Amino acid sequence: MTDQAPAAAAERPDIPGKSIAASRTTLSHIMTHSDTNLLGTVHGGVIMKLVDDAAGAVAGRHSGGPAVTASMDEMAFLEPVRVGDLVHVKAQVNWTGRTSMEVGVRVLAERWNESTPATQVGSAYLVFAAVDADGKPRRVPPVIPETEQDKRRYQEAQIRRTHRLSRRRAIMDLREKRAAEGFDD
Repeated sequence: MTDQAPAAAAERPDIPGKSIAASRTTLSHIMTHSDTNLLGTVHGGVIMKLVDDAAGAVAGRHSGGPAVTASMDEMAFLEPVRVGDLVHVKAQVNWTGRTSMEVGVRVLAERWNESTPATQVGSAYLVFAAVDADGKPRRVPPVIPETEQDKRRYQEAQIRRTHRLSRRRAIMDLREKRAAEGFDD
């Protein structure tokens, strides 16, 4: 792990850090006919809602209060989900900033009536902002990666954050340039 995780904790000495395991959670749901799309498989939006629900629970647990979805990155659907599948949505905080958190989510599915291992059917990364009662950003505890896997996820989350910020800056620069050239987008 880089020294950035301990540095994040040092920047917020008044807020004790929390381990990733402290807020990790799994949401399980059996898929029914009401969850299907026109192809007869489970609608991607149903899976995305489960992902957001599980990630929101993790963000709230880690931050100790309300947290709102700021963005969803890299939602990948790897396999179709069918009626009768028992879906497990596993979520954990990968990284924390001052007021935001990246939550990583894995989606697994298994037949409800079989004892075969679950298969990964999706994954996503979401960014949550912790908010106070007035909806204003509030500070979050630093996350403490403990296992080698947690440390790798922390480092990968930092890379994704850097890319998000760079992409945002590039888009804003382009919009400013176009506005200066007289384009009204």
